[in-house]
Formats: sequence, structure tokens, C-alpha cells
Amino acid sequence: MSLQAELDAFKADFEAGKAPYSVPRSVIETMHRATTELIASGAVQGTLKAGDKAPVFTLNDSDGKAVSSAELLARGPLVLSFYRGVWCPYCNMELQALQSALPAFEKLGARLVAISPQTAANSRKSVRQNELTFPILSDPHNDVAAAFGLRFSLPDYLVALYKELKNDLPSFNGDPSWTLPMPARFVIGRDGILLYAEVNPDYTLRPEPDDMLPALRRAAVAAC
Repeated sequence: MSLQAELDAFKADFEAGKAPYSVPRSVIETMHRATTELIASGAVQGTLKAGDKAPVFTLNDSDGKAVSSAELLARGPLVLSFYRGVWCPYCNMELQALQSALPAFEKLGARLVAISPQTAANSRKSVRQNELTFPILSDPHNDVAAAFGLRFSLPDYLVALYKELKNDLPSFNGDPSWTLPMPARFVIGRDGILLYAEVNPDYTLRPEPDDMLPALRRAAVAAC
């Protein structure tokens, strides 16, 4: 089953209120409203595209070790995934799919890292929960996400809903700002140029891991 098929199946059960979710329809409607408004805002138009220069960054992994994009790119192309946090089931399914695709990425000489605004402790939870072998980096205040054009502020009514659901982003992220990144996937060539970019303001839609393989193959050929 494809990643998107898994996400669609989860979404159908969640929105149908099936156990163990049993979510009221009003909650679903509020989430739909927020997604629709984010799409309509045109925020995705301000994100980096293939052909753009990727920002250089250094972030800490879940063990507090600094990880530099420049150092990673010195060894090969970089697959970069921005996700919302360990509390997001769609993100967890995506991380698991990326883990399954990791051997194919590595065969083409690429490294994979994922970035979220959550604290190191919650990144460690992501690693354990999803049995990951690639680094999860913490992006305080979504500053690196902002450099890629991904950061957005949650509307007040969605903040209120998250508080009602005990989805305390300030606690998860160690940041009171109530911001998130739009989920995104990038392939960065060794020269720092984006070879692939996919951003979707609808967090229930994610690209397939295999979608990045053509860009990685081009990078491998260019390195020869």
C-alpha cells in the first residue's frame, strides 16, 4: 500500500469517528476550516522551489549533537523532511515510510534527516515510536522552516481547539508561539541547490518516498 493510501485510510476512519478516535464532527469541521484557509492564503507560493538555493543550517539531533547541513552535503545529496511533531499521526506514518525507503536513498549516496519544531525529548519519542535510524533534528521556533518558507501561525480558533484536545504545542515544542511548518520534502544537491521540492498546506497529503528517486538519480549521475 502506498503512503498516501495509508494516510487516506486513516483519515477516513478518523473522520468517521471510528474507535478509538470517536472525534466529534465539530472538531473535524474546525480542522477542515483551518486547512482550507491555509490553502486559500497562498502561503505555499512563498516556499522554496526546485532550483532555489537551500538555506544552510545547523540544528541539534535528539541526543543534543549539532548536525550541519553543510557537513551532510559534503558527503552526498540530502533528503530533508519537515514534519509537525510526534503528536501528528500523519507525520508518524510518513516517517515510517521514509524509514522503509532509506536503503534506496542510501544506495544513491543520499542522507536523510527530518526536522520538526519539537523538543529533543519529543524527537527521541519520534525515533523510538517509529523505529527510526535517521536523525530527527529540533528546529526551535521553526526558524529553519521559516527560511524554507514553511512556517505559519495557527489561527486563534485552532489554538483553542488544540488546547481543548490537550494538544499543547508550547509544551511539545518548548515555544509559546503556536507556529508549525507546512509538511514538506526536499532533495538538496551537493551544491546546495534544491533538486526536488514538495510542500502541501494540507497536512493529510504527503508525497511518496519514491517520488524523490529521480532527483537522487540525477544527483548520483552528476557526481560521477
